[in-house]
Amino acid sequence: MELSVFEQASELVRALTPDELGELHVRAHRRGVKVWLGKTAPTKEHYEAQLLSRNHVDGVNGVALEVGFHSEYADASVNDDVLTQLARHEAAWREVLGDEPQADTFFGAPNWRRVSETWMDPDLDDPELAFEIATRLVDYLVVIEAARMQPSD
Repeated sequence: MELSVFEQASELVRALTPDELGELHVRAHRRGVKVWLGKTAPTKEHYEAQLLSRNHVDGVNGVALEVGFHSEYADASVNDDVLTQLARHEAAWREVLGDEPQADTFFGAPNWRRVSETWMDPDLDDPELAFEIATRLVDYLVVIEAARMQPSD
């Protein structure tokens, strides 16, 4: 049985994530893969690669693949606090992630926040896509976790 692109990406994330980050959890689903550390149940602060309607991203018909960090508390002010902490260390994570990530409101969910990038109309049959998703998720995981562990000023 052939694994889906997100199942492949989840296995690669498990293999590529440094052990020193702690207890890793990875869950593939039909439209993406979710990654978090620590607790057994998914946390409100996690990493994800998922398919979205481009209508939410740029108003165009099609599909986008969003990759990055999410803060999904019901209270927008809590999510804002999470992004404020990450913004204090933006120079460090931009060194690795580059200019692509946006720190902004989540697509279609005004209370949630994200540091993520979108890939427009990805070729889901591309044999390299699972590796590209996994390596980019691990990039986010490593640098955003480092920023999250920094003391608040």
